[in-house]
Amino acid sequence: MKTLIGLLAAFLTTCVEAADFRILNEDAHFPEGPIWYDGKLYYVEYDRNTVTVWDGTSNRIFATLKGCGPSAVIRTARGEFLATCYDNGTIGRLSADGKPLPAWDHDDKGRKFAGPNDFAVDHEGGIYFTCSGEPGKGGNSNVFYIAGDGTITRAAADLHNANGIALSLDGRTLYVIETDQNHLLRFKVDAAGHLSGRQVFLNMDDLTHHVGHIYPDGVKIDSHGLLYVGQNPKEPKAPLAGTIFVVDSSGKLVRSFAVPSPGVPNFTFSPDERTLYVTAVDQLDKPPYHGKIYAVELE
Repeated sequence: MKTLIGLLAAFLTTCVEAADFRILNEDAHFPEGPIWYDGKLYYVEYDRNTVTVWDGTSNRIFATLKGCGPSAVIRTARGEFLATCYDNGTIGRLSADGKPLPAWDHDDKGRKFAGPNDFAVDHEGGIYFTCSGEPGKGGNSNVFYIAGDGTITRAAADLHNANGIALSLDGRTLYVIETDQNHLLRFKVDAAGHLSGRQVFLNMDDLTHHVGHIYPDGVKIDSHGLLYVGQNPKEPKAPLAGTIFVVDSSGKLVRSFAVPSPGVPNFTFSPDERTLYVTAVDQLDKPPYHGKIYAVELE
């Protein structure tokens, strides 16, 4: 125990800084999967089954997807919004003004989506998304790819609770979080929707010197190629709860900072990357999974 406390103290002293933040919404219900689009912040609220939007002044419900259990939202090249519907196993679709459109629930081979989770847009007008799989069944998690024409194919299989996903700046590497394995995986992108060379890029427990088990969640890449990794711990007082980790392309920790909420599952950047918009969860164990939206100043 003394060794663990000593390692944690050393890690906190040398690496973790307190974030300079503002609270944009103090009554969010499991907020997740945000994007910045057209001067506004869009994010989902899992427990409300909504896509919510912050316009710089106030928050309002943009759309409701009953039974969805959304975990992320994205804007497509065709002008629609998509949402990963974790609960009902679909990719929810919305028109540009938030009207519901027919959802997608299978790929080109008829494979169903189990636990759709997060999105990453590529340079070809396509979108990768993770499916976490059925709870308690390891290895039934996948990555799918939505082509510009709407065709959906499977890009990677046999993952363990695939979660956050991000594409490198040059489009040649896809990063995927395996939450249950506390891994950040790396794939080579051979062509749009075609992946190879799966390998473990980062073990989060190794990164933090095993001061506590980290459950990684979301991942985003900035214009300098730095990867920001969020987490969603099982306990509000877990070591390093509320910490966002920043690593370079070699997996070296270059920065970490913390907000007051224990869960920091996902985030997105402002256009100038001076602000990180963080979806955070305070109530980790039961509905309505009360949380907040933070604006964290990065400079």
